[in-house]
Amino acid sequence: MPRKMTGKVLEREGQRGRVFALRFTAYGRRQYVTLGTAEDGWTRARAEAELENVKADVRRGRWQPPEREPVVEEPRREPTFHEFASEWMEARRHELSARTVEDYEWALAVHLLPFFARHRLSEVTAEEIDRYRVAKLRQGRLGARGINKTLTRLAQILEVAVEYGHLDRNLARGRGRRCRTKPTRRRFLEAEQVRALLGAAGQHRTLLLTAIWGGGLRVSEVTGMRWQDVDLAAGRLRVVASKTEAGVREVDLSPHLQEELATHKAGSAFSAPTDYVFPTRQGTRRDRNNVRSRVLQPAIRRANAALEEAERTPIPQGATFHSLRHTYASLMAEAGVDPAYTKAQIGHTDARFTMSVYTHVGNRREAANGRLDAIVGPAESARSGTNPAPATPEPFETVEAEASDSAL
Repeated sequence: MPRKMTGKVLEREGQRGRVFALRFTAYGRRQYVTLGTAEDGWTRARAEAELENVKADVRRGRWQPPEREPVVEEPRREPTFHEFASEWMEARRHELSARTVEDYEWALAVHLLPFFARHRLSEVTAEEIDRYRVAKLRQGRLGARGINKTLTRLAQILEVAVEYGHLDRNLARGRGRRCRTKPTRRRFLEAEQVRALLGAAGQHRTLLLTAIWGGGLRVSEVTGMRWQDVDLAAGRLRVVASKTEAGVREVDLSPHLQEELATHKAGSAFSAPTDYVFPTRQGTRRDRNNVRSRVLQPAIRRANAALEEAERTPIPQGATFHSLRHTYASLMAEAGVDPAYTKAQIGHTDARFTMSVYTHVGNRREAANGRLDAIVGPAESARSGTNPAPATPEPFETVEAEASDSAL
């Protein structure tokens, strides 16, 4: 005897009021079918009648489960490049050093956003990226390496857009969208050129001497240095704020630099522990761009005039503040100092750059600063630029220069 088919009407309260549904067994499986609400005209009696109809259809083999209505998803709003890039920057701000944040904001605010701000992410096509690159080249305000640096930021942003599902692929990746660049010239200074530079530096001699002899300091490290970071008695200089973790370091001062800094402090109106070592006239922190343009470049021009008059090789064209950092490494190599020691002094994350300027491994820390002073000569000779030039090393053609001053 066939088993009697069962089922029942269910009622529950929903957002739109009372909802009626059926529960029953069909073809060996339990089924649940929602009928509708009282607002739609469903009542208990109507639901009971529908249950009987369904049971009859099941017995005849004619009943089919109702098809579910497809879920229509709201179209996902595509953000503009401005919106997405701003969120990208804010999400990373706390992970980056202040110097890196400044570099990223420079690339965005000054270059990428003026061009791409109103573009939807999908509108940042290969054609638009090429248009951006050509427009920057025509402006002539940024070199090829600087443009490529902004394109690297663009690729970083679009890579996250791919991860989030806004884009299928990152069209800013790879070398295809980049500017062609010429091989970088090696711009470190030789000992004779360093002496000429210091002799032409005038009142800024100690600043430039510290930048070189203080472990190849970055311009931001020089401008941010305070007297509390300088231990003249122990001959130590602490770099407490740097763009890299390895850049936070302790540097040994040579006797020559100790003497220079002591004289500089004695004659400074700002010598309290929290005062800047090289402040403005008002005692505030110097702007690093002003140090480049108003301290270093005029000193290079004056030094080159003196070198050319003496028929000596001038400082290479395009030398920057970062060149002084390379100069420190090359002079330490010439002095025969152990590259591991130089690496720690200069604050590199690995030794590849340091090793690239070394021709041999020589003495360790004990003799390092004395030899370095001997290469450049005593203070008075450096001021006058009259000391005979010692033998200088062959150019270290393997030194990799930075792309621009913004890498300082």
